[in-house]
Amino acid sequence: MDDLLTYPRRRLLSGLATAAVAAAAGLLLAGFTGGPGHAAAHSEATAVAASKKVSGKELRLHDRMRKLWEDHIVWTRMAIVSFAADGPDLQPTLDRLLRNQEAIGDAFKAFYGNKAGNRLTALLKQHINGAVDVLVAANSGDQQAFNQAKQAWYENGRKIADFLHRLNPPNWGRHEMRSMMRTHLDQTLAEAADRLAGDYAADIRDYDAIHRHILKMADELSGGIVAQFPGRFG
Repeated sequence: MDDLLTYPRRRLLSGLATAAVAAAAGLLLAGFTGGPGHAAAHSEATAVAASKKVSGKELRLHDRMRKLWEDHIVWTRMAIVSFAADGPDLQPTLDRLLRNQEAIGDAFKAFYGNKAGNRLTALLKQHINGAVDVLVAANSGDQQAFNQAKQAWYENGRKIADFLHRLNPPNWGRHEMRSMMRTHLDQTLAEAADRLAGDYAADIRDYDAIHRHILKMADELSGGIVAQFPGRFG
């Protein structure tokens, strides 16, 4: 199991104090470039259109994809909460979050092969590592380190979006995939900032928005697979 927290990171985490948390929240809030208009571009999709006849195989993929991405945001949230509280459960939570990235990659292997599934898992694990880097840099109060970590994290998001686009160009447009990943990162950054700042009401609203968006993203992915491989869902 990958160990996301190297010794220097552990020292930073163990030194969390109120002032450091406030500074980290400030950096995260300053780094948040999204907004209500950006997130609102992706309203929640209906689960399955009542007017459309859906096969059992299609429904199972739809539900599985939603479950995988809901796990992604749930365990990400748990990691943010543990980080903010300097909780002893942080590393086990991150380990569980990493297993989710493996599960997402495995789901793609059935349609795109082992190489593609493993590549997606690798990119998603970089996504998790990058999120930890952003939190640790924010906690350190080092603006330059935070900017670098945030830039790398968003670049990884673009790589994930472009990789998905290459798997299924007709159904997963590059602009659409990049926009959805950008929204996911913006929303997660806002969630972390509000949690670290102790604004729990805003933090909860952030998570609700994240949940609505991730279901839309999951539906786009499962719908794109069905459209690309219609013969497998008859």
